[in-house]
Amino acid sequence: MKALLVLAFFLSPICLWNAAHAAESVRIATFDVDATPPLGAAMAYDPVKRVDDLTLRCRGIVILGGGQPIVLCAVDWIGIANEGHDAFRAALAEAAGTVPGRVAVHTLHQHDAPGCDFTAEKLIKELDVKGYTRFEGTFHCQVIQRAADAIRAALPNAQPATHYGYGEAVVKEVASNRRVERTPEGKVGRMRGSSCKIEGLISLPEGLIDPVVSLLSFWNGDKPIAVLSAYACHPQSYYRLGIPSPDFPGIARFIRGQDVNAALHVHFNGAGGNVAAGKYNDGTQSNRVILATRLAAGMREAYDKTTKLPLTAADIGWGNVPVKLPLSPRLNEEDLTAKLKATEAKGYISFADQLAFVRRIKAGHEIDITCLQIGDSRMLHLPGELFVEYQLAAKAMRPDLHVMMAAYGNYGPGYIGTAAAYPEGGYETGPTSSNVAPEVEQVLTSAMQQLLGGKP
Repeated sequence: MKALLVLAFFLSPICLWNAAHAAESVRIATFDVDATPPLGAAMAYDPVKRVDDLTLRCRGIVILGGGQPIVLCAVDWIGIANEGHDAFRAALAEAAGTVPGRVAVHTLHQHDAPGCDFTAEKLIKELDVKGYTRFEGTFHCQVIQRAADAIRAALPNAQPATHYGYGEAVVKEVASNRRVERTPEGKVGRMRGSSCKIEGLISLPEGLIDPVVSLLSFWNGDKPIAVLSAYACHPQSYYRLGIPSPDFPGIARFIRGQDVNAALHVHFNGAGGNVAAGKYNDGTQSNRVILATRLAAGMREAYDKTTKLPLTAADIGWGNVPVKLPLSPRLNEEDLTAKLKATEAKGYISFADQLAFVRRIKAGHEIDITCLQIGDSRMLHLPGELFVEYQLAAKAMRPDLHVMMAAYGNYGPGYIGTAAAYPEGGYETGPTSSNVAPEVEQVLTSAMQQLLGGKP
C-alpha cells in the first residue's frame, strides 16, 4: 500500500495564483481522525504504555472553489518527513480530487507522539539495522488511509462558505526564546528549553518571539465552519511518560472546540524552532493546563476580535515555490551510514533521519513552499523547525496584509536557523539538529518574497 501512497504529482516550478470566477461559490469540507498509536507502538522516544483521555488528531479542511481543491492538514505528531510527507500529500490530494502541490501537511511537534519518515524506514531495511522500530510505517499508513477516507466522506457534505474572518491576539506568558544566554564571546550559552528550573535563565527576558496567535476562519452566514489558528512555540510542557499527548496546544484546541462547538478547530505550530515555554514552565505537570488555558485565552480573544468579510472564489489563491534546500556541509553520507550501523537504537537517534535527508537532497528532491490566499489574509506553509525570525520577516514583508505561518511541514531539514544563528552555536544549529547550511535563509526568504510580494 505504501508504494501507492508515495505516488505524487508535481506542479510547475512557477508560482501560480489561481484565477477564479467571482460567481463561483466556495465550500468547506472538514475532516478529523484519530492519530493515536496503540499500546506498545513506538513513538518518537518511548513505546505507548497507556492511552490518555485526549487522543492525537489528524484534522483539516478542504477548500472547494477557486480552482482545484486545497487541503490543509495538521497532525499531532513530532514530525512527518521525506517520503512520509510525500505519501500524506499524495493520498490526501487523490481523495480531494486535487494535486499534491495544493496540499499542506504539518505537525504540531508534540514529543509524546509518533514520527513518520518512509525514506528512513527504507534505509533501515536496506542496511539491515535492527531495533529502530519507531520508523516502522504500518500505523502511519493506517492514519494516512483514515484521513483520505475521511476526506472522501466529507466532500459530499461540504458547507457553503459565505464569509471568511481574521483575528489575532497576544498570548501572555507562554512563549520565550530558548537562545537568550550568551557567553562573553557572543556564543549561545545554556538553552532555556521547554521547561527550565535554572533561576538565572528563568529571570532573563522573554527574548525574540512572536506573541501573536492568528486565526483564520470560514463561515456559513453566522455559523462558523472551521477555525485555523497558528502560534509559534514548542508544544512541550512535560513528556517521556509513554502516554500519547497533544500537550498544551491540543488542550487549548479542545477548550476552544467546546467554546465554539459548531466549528472544527485546526491548530498549526508557527515558526517556533527557537521558542519554547521555558521561562514560564518548570516541568511541573500542573503547568500543562495552565499553559493551555493561556493559549486558549489568546485564541478566544482573537476569535472575538475577528473581522468577517464576504467570501467568493475570486478571493482564493494558492502559491507554490519549490526549493532545493542547501545541505549542511557537516553531513556525509558514508559517515552517517557507518554511524547508523554502529549505533544502538536508543532514544531519538538522528542518524537515520539525517541520512534520509541527505539521500533526498542528492536525488534532487525539492520542498514546496506554499501560501494560501483568502482575501487580504495569507497563510504561509514552510518546512522544519523554523526559527521565529522567518515568521517575523514574513509579516514585515507585507504589513498591508494579514500574514500567518505554519511551520513543521516536511520535517526532513530538522531545525532551520537564520544565517547569523549558525556561527553563534547552540543546540538548534548543531550538527545533530540542523540538516541544512546557513545559506538556507536566502533560499526561504526569496521564496516567501515571491509568494507575498505581488498582489494577485
